[in-house]
Amino acid sequence: MTRVAFLGLGVMGYPMAGHLKSKGFEVVVYNRTAAKAEAWVKEHGGEMALTPAGAAEGADFVMACVGNDDDLRQVCVGEGGAFAAMKDGAIFVDHTTVSAKVTRELYEAAGAAGLGFVDAPISGGQAGAENGVLSIMCGGDADTYTKAEPVMESYARICRRIGESGAGQLTKMCNQIAIAGVVQGLSEALHFAEKAGLDGAAVVEVISQGAAGSWQMSNRYETMIADHFEHGFAVDWMRKDLGICLDTADETGASLPVTALVDQFYKDVQKLGGGRWDTSSLIKRLRALD
Repeated sequence: MTRVAFLGLGVMGYPMAGHLKSKGFEVVVYNRTAAKAEAWVKEHGGEMALTPAGAAEGADFVMACVGNDDDLRQVCVGEGGAFAAMKDGAIFVDHTTVSAKVTRELYEAAGAAGLGFVDAPISGGQAGAENGVLSIMCGGDADTYTKAEPVMESYARICRRIGESGAGQLTKMCNQIAIAGVVQGLSEALHFAEKAGLDGAAVVEVISQGAAGSWQMSNRYETMIADHFEHGFAVDWMRKDLGICLDTADETGASLPVTALVDQFYKDVQKLGGGRWDTSSLIKRLRALD
């Protein structure tokens, strides 16, 4: 039986690891807060470890979904990190959204240790993780990706290799850039409807069937109208991701004027106390300006 370690049991990692267990993989989990790992084992079975190294020992694949560049470095090469314990030829799959710089750094470190490394950031939100229908965009060596793909398919709607190491993270940046502009546009449309005295739900029913339709519109308009923002990806994490996008744009020479503007709008949301609100809370900022 294929043995898989899963590092990081947040709102995404917890259900993703559960899908692996339900698909018949032998799963051992690690979480920085051990109580979360204990709860996962109680719910799903499997094993837990107290360190990334303990989880990675003997694993064929090590999957990670942690917070940021520093968190990823820590679970890979920090004290008690996974790389030192992984067996020769094992593959590390990183689902965290991080910089392409740290991805390439860890890809090189993994290769020097006789390990494979795939950057595989995800999109689809908490609901996508829970329902096993995530979009996974990958970078790394083709043969390494081919070996890891069947494991990732346990929780994917689509899983594709885009290119060499870092290509997955760069694609995730494209994803976040696209989302930022769409959410701002949707927020402005709903806010305009409110100020004009229109029934927002009726407006969306009509315009969602035409060129204005989007996933964000279909899945977030009701909660945005209701001023409820406890769903999906948090503003704090979106600002982290947009910071990576903007830093990378400086490095590559790309121009991201709308992304930079929306990032500042999210900063305003944080000032309203909305760091843990979901990203559709951009409309909250517009309402606060009334």
